[in-house]
Parts: sequence; structure tokens; C-alpha cells
Amino acid sequence: MLNPAQRDFVVSILDEAADLTVATLRADGWPQATTVSFANDGLAVYFGTNAESQKAQNIARDNRVSVTVNCPYDGDWSAIRGVSIGGRAQRVTASDEAARVGALMAKKFPQISQFVDVGAGFEMALFRIDAEIISVLDYSKGFGHVDLLTV
Repeated sequence: MLNPAQRDFVVSILDEAADLTVATLRADGWPQATTVSFANDGLAVYFGTNAESQKAQNIARDNRVSVTVNCPYDGDWSAIRGVSIGGRAQRVTASDEAARVGALMAKKFPQISQFVDVGAGFEMALFRIDAEIISVLDYSKGFGHVDLLTV
């Protein structure tokens, strides 16, 4: 089970990183991995995508996802930190949560308004990933050190 210190370490990784790779399951059973920018509120991870995208369709059919998040580092392998999170992706439909996510995204990515023109026929789908299992990669504890944690 995730203790407070482990939770804080995971959140620090999420706070520092800008992008994640999310793996969803296609209808034919093959995993599909894509990179998206994200924001987080503690352990809650949020990302947006076109509502008609393949990943949105995959999540609508099977909401199990895995994501990886890695912190940037300067080539010193002892500084490598990252997380792999297995969980469920839920579409954000509540207006108050959507507004909060929009504010988180705008704060983290001020340039977002240049790229997302909601009035141009683009329907944005916001998703929240609720973690169930987390692998924490921390090379400061040794080469390839990983702790497997449940939430």
C-alpha cells in the first residue's frame, strides 16, 4: 500500500513531467501507446484528446490503461526517476471537474490556447486516470530500482 512518503515522491514526479505515454487496448486486442501532455492534481492524472481519436474510442470500450511518466535528467543515470501507472481512465463529464482540469492545463501549458480551437469542430474529451497500481523507478536507490505499490 502507498504510504505518505511514497505518495509524495510519485506526485513530485507527476508535477515535474509534462508528457506521458498512455497505452490503451484496441478492438483487435493490440495495445496502442501514444504520447500526450497531462496535468495532475495529486495522484489524479488528466489528459485531453479529440473525442473521436483512437485512444478515446479504445477507452470507451475498455477503460484499462497503463501510463509511463519520466522526469527529465541530465544524463546522470543515478538521477533517473519515473512511474508506470496501471489504472482506469474515466471521461470527465462534470462541469466543475472539467473547469478545474482546464485551469490545471492552462497553468501548466499556457500555450494550449494556440493549439486547441474548440470552436473549429474539435470536440475535446478530458480523461482522468485513477491509479490502481504504481511502479516507481528510482535509480538513486540503485540501478533499475523499482518499487511496486498499490493505491
